[in-house]
Amino acid sequence: MQIDQKRPLVVQSDFTVLLEVRHPEFDQVRPLLARFADLVKTPEHIHTYRMSALSLWNAAAAGMTTSEITSFLEEHAKFGVPHNIKQDIRRFVERYGLVRIESLGEDLLLISDDVEAIKEMCSFRTLRSYGLCQVDSQTLRFSSIYRGALKQELIKLGYPVQDLAGYTRGEELPIRLRGDASDGKAFQLRDYQTSAVESFYREGSIMGGSGVLVLPCGAGKTIIGIAAMGKLNCATLILTTNTTSVNQWKREILEKTDVTEDMVGEYSGMKKDVRPITIATYQILTYRKSKDDLFIHMDLFNKRDWGLIVYDEVHLLPAPVFRVTADIQATRRLGLTATLVREDGREEDVFSLVGPKRYEMPWKELEGQGWIASVSCTEIRVPLLQAEQDSYLSAEARQKMRIASTSKGKLNVIKQLLAKHKGEQTIIIGQYLDQLKQVAQALGAPLIYGQMPHEEREELYNQFRRGELQTIIVSKVANFAVDLPDASVAIQISGSYGSRQEEAQRLGRILRPKSDANKAFFYTVVSSDTKEQEYALNRQLFLIEQGYQYRIEEYSQAEDEGEITAALDNSYRSKPLNQQSEEEVLST
Repeated sequence: MQIDQKRPLVVQSDFTVLLEVRHPEFDQVRPLLARFADLVKTPEHIHTYRMSALSLWNAAAAGMTTSEITSFLEEHAKFGVPHNIKQDIRRFVERYGLVRIESLGEDLLLISDDVEAIKEMCSFRTLRSYGLCQVDSQTLRFSSIYRGALKQELIKLGYPVQDLAGYTRGEELPIRLRGDASDGKAFQLRDYQTSAVESFYREGSIMGGSGVLVLPCGAGKTIIGIAAMGKLNCATLILTTNTTSVNQWKREILEKTDVTEDMVGEYSGMKKDVRPITIATYQILTYRKSKDDLFIHMDLFNKRDWGLIVYDEVHLLPAPVFRVTADIQATRRLGLTATLVREDGREEDVFSLVGPKRYEMPWKELEGQGWIASVSCTEIRVPLLQAEQDSYLSAEARQKMRIASTSKGKLNVIKQLLAKHKGEQTIIIGQYLDQLKQVAQALGAPLIYGQMPHEEREELYNQFRRGELQTIIVSKVANFAVDLPDASVAIQISGSYGSRQEEAQRLGRILRPKSDANKAFFYTVVSSDTKEQEYALNRQLFLIEQGYQYRIEEYSQAEDEGEITAALDNSYRSKPLNQQSEEEVLST
């Protein structure tokens, strides 16, 4: 074993990889390591990554080989790579594609060049309900109705299936991008957008046509989806998060293609138009009158002969939509997301039913190219007021989080940040409506929330886009697909516990490139020494994972609540992340 203490990695026999933060090769090694391993902990000197079956399968689906992964680890590991790790990497990577689905008339075949793999599948009791019929030592036949369900079951058993059964063409729909338009509406795909589309399309072969593209908010995922539609030229169903996102998709489709308005339908709580291109919300698909009733709008999947289904923000795909997706595996499927992390742990279902990761563009690489803003990320810790501390100590666990999240002591920090960034367009984002109403009243700024009429909400967004409003306060409705290109400051005052996916979406609200210095500021205000601070450690994990510098500052509050305003001039005691105690960060 070759030992070189100057290298940045330590590869351990439990599938974890340690990366030295202060090593001169840190910035070079980190994005390559993240292609096949997940960041799990971020102490001050060492970042801990973990390889898993799924992370290696996604890497294999995106084109990485066993040799590439092991060679990279051997090149950068201080103490070499344990033999068992190299064997396990080979075993997992080669599992992807070991079993494949191919078509045979109305039926499908489950094929493997490994006879032992087929024998093992025949022995699994959980597979018997799918009517597998052995054709020969390398082939099993089954009904096409089980295509999705079988892939779900096999990945649980350690067999990620490569689906080569192909797709139905769907209803023809010519879609021409305005790349050469003479009416002033021409646009060009950026290089990485072209690469993302090609990674999904794969020359129209059965090797492509399903999968997930992972790109930062602000990278133009909507445009990538539209470009994929232009490649396939077929009726398309687009599923997204809310009516604001529906409008954004429609606006972009009409601007970027020659599709006419009468060809684009909206299927939401307000409209039920089914057109050759239909944009629907997840909420309407999962609507039912009671938990015992049927999902009355799920038949949208069958209302046209769709050739493509686009899952916007695929990490938020609701469980009922997974079940329908299992039944439509013959339709091409494109997932778009800023993060593969799901709070419900169903990443394997995304892999099986929508498709594996086909392409990923690191956030910091796009920032370096100027396609998204450079962001400074800061967490500000604010002590609870005395009365809040008493309530906090006697509260139950769930109530503790609410008390900490809605602390009135945060208001002065918000005011100070607004003064610091005077003249810059600012979004204040939170979880609790009563808290947001109080902040809105104190600042005299408008509040945008879920129950607000859609037209009123859109008008406020438009006023902000036009620069008529400097500050808006938003609830969770602004987590997703809100295009506010000039917003350069985001102040997060409460959130969904330690949701990394929410962190990705909120950061995305300020990532659009700016016309001047191309800089943005992302603040998270948390109550110190509380449950909220503990959960914030998980949220900061996502930011560090994307390569952002993350600072922690402690706000000094006057002990007498009546003197809080006077304390505004008592700045912060700044403590960068790399000065935190390792014990504090390891408590994640």
